[in-house]
Amino acid sequence: MRVVSETQGELMSVGRTWQVTRRLVRQGAIALSAAAAWLASLAWAADEWADWRVAGGFVCRADFSLADCEPLLGELAHLQEDLVRVLGIPAAEERIELYLFRNEADYRNYLSVCFPEVPYRRALYIKRGGPGVVLTFRSEQLATDLRHECTHALLHAVLPMVPLWLDEGLAEFFEVAPELRAFGNPHLSKVRWNARFGIRTPIAKLENKGSVGEMSGVDYRDSWAWVHFILYGSAEAHAELVGFLREISANVPPGKLSVRLRHRIADLDRQYLAHFRGWTPRNQKAGKM
Repeated sequence: MRVVSETQGELMSVGRTWQVTRRLVRQGAIALSAAAAWLASLAWAADEWADWRVAGGFVCRADFSLADCEPLLGELAHLQEDLVRVLGIPAAEERIELYLFRNEADYRNYLSVCFPEVPYRRALYIKRGGPGVVLTFRSEQLATDLRHECTHALLHAVLPMVPLWLDEGLAEFFEVAPELRAFGNPHLSKVRWNARFGIRTPIAKLENKGSVGEMSGVDYRDSWAWVHFILYGSAEAHAELVGFLREISANVPPGKLSVRLRHRIADLDRQYLAHFRGWTPRNQKAGKM
């Protein structure tokens, strides 16, 4: 779950006039000043943590030994390379801080003090002016949670804004191990079943979601599905996404991705449904990016 505490410039076009609208993510309006000071103190007090590692653009600190986490941290170090290669975005230059707690009780205690108004989540991504921060605790879902939140962190390290549905769809896509992205995501079976009956959610509907609080589990699944189609189902859609993100990176108002895709792909819905109706592990060649 992302918690962006600063307003984001959402670039839009109205006729010939470019406007920058300031959108505040709902969870952003919370008492972050104390938390920011606390996080700053953590960065300076590295010796007080049981263990710490540098992995690519991440600095990870934990109150337990990270020896067993080294394979996962190595995987996170390659996550940025995947985002750059697949999405065509610049590589993040800022360091991203990871803080891992040994158990849920300690994690909950910290959140209750510093973020009492934020709905509880197993993991959080926070960005307030400076480098992004990811917080979570050791659990069976640690790998998934870190991949998800670190995807948010890497995107927001180089892009001034990311549409909410796309932000979450990409995080859902990259939260599984690399070898599972094409065929092993838990969302796939339901999306394929829906596609058999012609059921799909238009991107335009997802674009209307204004805050994380408005996103349901179905919205996360459908956001993932459109990302999967864009990356695997259509070279034209993939190229349009890359161009869309390139314009955001350059602070050029990109318009709505749904409009751009429909302008470029006349039978967008048909291609989306056909993609998932025929998407099985037999398509191993197609599942490579």
